[in-house]
Order: sequence, then structure tokens, then C-alpha cells
Amino acid sequence: MLEYRIDRRSGIATYLQIVQQTKQALRLGLLVPGDKLPAAREVVEATAINPNTVLKAYRELEREGLVEAKRGMGTFIRKSLGGAPADSPLHDELDGWARRARAAGMERDDVAALFASVLDQHFKGNGDA
Repeated sequence: MLEYRIDRRSGIATYLQIVQQTKQALRLGLLVPGDKLPAAREVVEATAINPNTVLKAYRELEREGLVEAKRGMGTFIRKSLGGAPADSPLHDELDGWARRARAAGMERDDVAALFASVLDQHFKGNGDA
């Protein structure tokens, strides 16, 4: 089951962090159509955030057509995103690269900035960056 991690220092609204993490899990194939998202109550207990924040995130995902709320049953994944499964060979390559960057003394924000600049360079203009 998906466990949300909230970074209160990120500057990103909490509900958007939930949306982003759900989309990432969809892109990696960790969530597939039919899977159930954690109940809002479970997310609140695990993250100590306001229940309305969780509901706002789930409504946004529903608005985007990614999930469907079924009264009394929960919120379920409707469709997948992307095609980069977590067990892809590219995952292993990226994992090795991240380990080398950390061993070289790079901070997380430095690695993220470097990676974002490379993404921008390779995915200009198609909305994926």
C-alpha cells in the first residue's frame, strides 16, 4: 500500500505532495487500475495532516480522471500513467548514479537541480519536464 511522505519544508502544498506522490506511484507501476488508495483517516494518522487536505488531494486526482471515489468503499485507481516500471533497468542505472552523487558529497537539492537541468535539456517543449 502507498505510504505518503510529507515534507513540511518543501514549499509545496501538502495536498499537491499527495497528488505528486500518487502520480509517481502510477508512473512506476506501483499503483494500477483497481488498487485502493489509503483511506483519508489512515493518511491523517500516518502523516498528522488535516483530513480536508487529504480529501482535497483525492478530489484533484478524481478531477484529473486518475481515481474514482466509491461511496462507502474508498477511492480506487482508474487509469495508469507512463511506462517506467520500478523494476526497469533504468531504475538500477539511476540508483547507481544517485549513490555516486551522494558519495561525491552532493546534497539532495544539488542532485535534484542537476537532474532537473538534464531533464529540461532532453525534454524541452513537450510538457514532460
